[in-house]
Parts: sequence; structure tokens; C-alpha cells
Amino acid sequence: MSGPASRVSAIKSQISQSAPTATESDINTSTTMSTDYKFQGWLGLDKDSANGNMVWQGYEPKPFEEIDVDIKITHCGICGSDIHTLRSGWGATKYPVCVGHEIVGHAVRVGSKVKGIKVGDRVGVGAQSGSCQGQKGDCDMCADGLEQHCPRGTSTYDSKWPDGSKSYGGYADYWRGRGHMVIPIPEGMPSECAAPMLCGGITAFSPLTQHGAGPDTKVGIIGIGGLGHFGILGAKALGCKTIVAISRTSAKKEDAMKMGATDFLATDEDSHWTRKARGSLDLIVSTVSSPKMPLQKYLSLLRFNGTFVQVGAPEDAVPGFNMFSLMGKRAKITGSMIGSPQEIKDMLQLFQEKGIRTWNNNVPLKDANQAVVDMEDGKARYRYVLVHEKHVAEASKL
Repeated sequence: MSGPASRVSAIKSQISQSAPTATESDINTSTTMSTDYKFQGWLGLDKDSANGNMVWQGYEPKPFEEIDVDIKITHCGICGSDIHTLRSGWGATKYPVCVGHEIVGHAVRVGSKVKGIKVGDRVGVGAQSGSCQGQKGDCDMCADGLEQHCPRGTSTYDSKWPDGSKSYGGYADYWRGRGHMVIPIPEGMPSECAAPMLCGGITAFSPLTQHGAGPDTKVGIIGIGGLGHFGILGAKALGCKTIVAISRTSAKKEDAMKMGATDFLATDEDSHWTRKARGSLDLIVSTVSSPKMPLQKYLSLLRFNGTFVQVGAPEDAVPGFNMFSLMGKRAKITGSMIGSPQEIKDMLQLFQEKGIRTWNNNVPLKDANQAVVDMEDGKARYRYVLVHEKHVAEASKL
């Protein structure tokens, strides 16, 4: 992305024997590392899996190619997308499914055609595991470095590879996919902080850079959850001096201000919130996924030439609005989806340089079912991260 990128150059009764295990020996940096390991993870078998009923079992990954990388997973963030997919909220899921697309671990197998990654590197992968890379010369998105919009792309889970095999995510021991989508994790950045940034972080950060957010930009972030907290952190990293956090109640006001917000609007508690903030924001990033959002009122907060960006993905249609909300001040409504590999690298580097960290809660991978339920109940502050304790212990021996 030429302009923006350059700006920041129980199963129902869980039993102990169902806990994650792996058969591979300790991680090492040898190019002859053993590949005698199994792919297994928490699988959703039907819609009820979203209620804490995933099952730990094995699965068959895509055949390994010389453009692929295998990652021994140490951490995987829980994203709202995981829950939508487990319950078929965005459409029919192709069960069985292993969700999780905020993956960090160590490369244990690297194809001969992969560049920039070697065995033993600490790496991650986000919501996208493959793209066409413009191989047929007909993909403008890949040609422009916007691979996240590639119509022939492969999502990290519940998707298909070009050979027809299924993609599986990160609630698991290992992940396999295209090396060009694998991101090196900056030295010094904790894995549990990096993992949620690979989807949630870039989803909220990318629209900020796309629309030129910087010191002179007045930014509003709607929804102070997992995505919204990244919006505030991202705006702070970019030097925005006005960052307005917008939520239904003031329950998260203290946290939002600590993250970097300069003002706070509680829309259910202040009947005059639109009057107070009308025409004050250059850019609004909406991270909420409720179809009941007061869209008309949100649009009233935009200044002349202002932009409203939707990144939260409701399962149902959102409310309509009066077109004069746009016409009168030449405002725009647009959307954004995750980010390109280069955008992710730029974001990680900026956050590392600024010393800004994810607000996360770590949970053992064996407790993934309860964590998914707690995530849906809104208990995360602000991202849950599944920790593969066995793999973490092995990595510490390096």
C-alpha cells in the first residue's frame, strides 16, 4: 500500500486427557529438524461448538509444498470472527473447523522457496494464509499490495487451498500455510501481545493509516472492546492528539483514557452526546458488530469531508440513514478488512518502537472452550490469548 504503508514505513464435560499434546521433540534451529509431529486441535463439529463444545482431535493439513511454512504454535488470540464462524453466524461453516487466526509460534519447517523465514524463527500469521499473488496477471489487489482483498485468497480457517484441501487455524499444536503470509515477530515484543495484533490489531489500525491519521486528525473509535482498544492504541501510536472513545456506557472510560483516549462519549448515559460532539471528528472507526448501532447519529459527528469506516462485521443488516448526512458535508462511508502482510509488519514495528502493548488476558489452550464462552459474554479485557503451555516451556529451553 503505497500511501498509508509508507506512513508507518468443555467439550461439554472436559476431561484432563483431552488437553493438548504434541509428539514433536523440543524446538531447535537445525534445518534438519524432525517433521514427525501431528496436527491436532480444538475442532468445532457443529453450531453448538460456539457454546463451549469444541472437541480436541486430529486433522489432516494441506500437503506441504516448498512455498509453505509449518509453525509450532505457542500463542493464539481469540477473535470475534472465531465465534461467528463456530456458530455459522456469517454463513454456513464447513465443519469440522479449527478456528484461530492470531497465531504466533516458531517455524519448524520451511519450504525451499520461502524467503525471509528460517527454521527456529519466531513468527506469526493472521486471518489470511494465502493469495494468488497475481500469478495470472489479472489481480489488481495483489498487484497493488492489497492481498487481503484478493478474490482467490485463502483464509486461515474454514477456507480452501487451491488444491481443494481445507485450511485449519490456531487453536492447535501446529499450523501450515503459505510462507509469504508468515510475519516475523519483532525482537522484544512478547508473543502474547503480538498474537492479537495479527488480526484484531491490524483490522483497527489499517483504516487509520489508510485515511491519513496523524497529529492533526481528530479520531473517534466506536466500541471499546477487543477491536476498539486497538483503535485507541493505534491512534495513540500515530500521534493523534484528539482520540474520542465512544461506548454505550462509561464502564470502560477509565481503561480507555489509560489507553490514550482524550475524551469519552457514553451514548446510553448522555442524552446530549450528539449535540456535544456534532461535526467534530475527521475520522470515525466503528468496531462494533451490533446491527442496532445508531448509524445516523454517528454520522452527525463527522466534520466536512469526514470519513466513517466500518470494521466490525454484524451478522444482520445495519440501520438505514438519511443521505443528507453524507451530502451536506461531503462525508464518506467505507469499510476496511484486516491488512496486507506489509501493513502488519509496519504496525508491529511501530508498536514496538512506541512501547505500546496489547491489553490481553492469557488462558491455557486446554481451557479454550471456557474462554470462547467468556469472550462471547464480554469478559475479555481486552483480548483473550490461548497459551500452549507445553510449547512455551519447550521454547524457553532454546
